[in-house]
Amino acid sequence: MKRYVALLRGINVSGKNRIAMSELKSGLEELGYADVRTYLNSGNAVFSVDEEDVIALANAIGDRIRKRLGLDIPVFVILQERLEALLGKAPAWWGTSDKDVYDNLIFVMPGATAESIAGKIGEPTTELEQVCICDNAVFWSFDRKRYAKANWWKKTASAGIGEMITIRTANTLKKIAAM
Repeated sequence: MKRYVALLRGINVSGKNRIAMSELKSGLEELGYADVRTYLNSGNAVFSVDEEDVIALANAIGDRIRKRLGLDIPVFVILQERLEALLGKAPAWWGTSDKDVYDNLIFVMPGATAESIAGKIGEPTTELEQVCICDNAVFWSFDRKRYAKANWWKKTASAGIGEMITIRTANTLKKIAAM
């Protein structure tokens, strides 16, 4: 069995798309996934299964959520080993202990590319944010105090982009990779 990470997009935000992590866990177990663990309330799950097609896994999880809860939630699945390798390629400025900087990793949903996302968003705002495309994901850091002025901050949630990505913090990903 291989270990996978599922990242659900847009759940439990401002009271919308509410999914209890216990509900997510039991749904994944019903699919036959083993050693299911969830982390935080933002839709992070780690599980083991023999299946090797991440798109098939994401579709199965999305279908299960639709059937059980009536919600249409985009799901991104990545092999845990691949997540660990991706984190190992992080630029030196990402994931540091600098409390003035907020570090995220943007995962691009299948069918889109990190390059197309970056092209739609445009250049990062000098001195406020940094981006680095790596393996169809984007390492993104921004100034915690002046984030609202950052170009990427404004546009990652915009129509036509927000649906193609899911974002997690460096700290969350480091914990998920170790589960």
